[in-house]
Amino acid sequence: MDTDLDINRPDVLADLTAAFARYETALVGNDVAVLDELFWHSPHTLRYGATENLYGFDAIQAFRAGRPATGLARAILRTQITTYGERFASTHVEFQRVGSERIGRQTQTWLKLPEGWRVVSAHVSLMA
Repeated sequence: MDTDLDINRPDVLADLTAAFARYETALVGNDVAVLDELFWHSPHTLRYGATENLYGFDAIQAFRAGRPATGLARAILRTQITTYGERFASTHVEFQRVGSERIGRQTQTWLKLPEGWRVVSAHVSLMA
């Protein structure tokens, strides 16, 4: 049963949802400082993007620093957030970039660390 796994406990879900909303705002606003803050500063962090595979926080940070700040606006079509216990969560988003017909997908794995919720793994892709 879900209750045995402590799925979506209201206080944990609210906390993670706030962190996720902060991430989304930073993403479309190209607030690189907040994006960097919300990714785990570890060589174990990874991000698979539409055109790049990034291994470790340093590679992710360098990608963000060099990414153009235009064309980031997107409409969120669907979001699903699930927390598992107090320290682990996943977020899934279907999105569409403004001016594009293509549907994108974003999956993130979040871990609650002493400094707060952090993305430890991310995957972004566009459907054909």
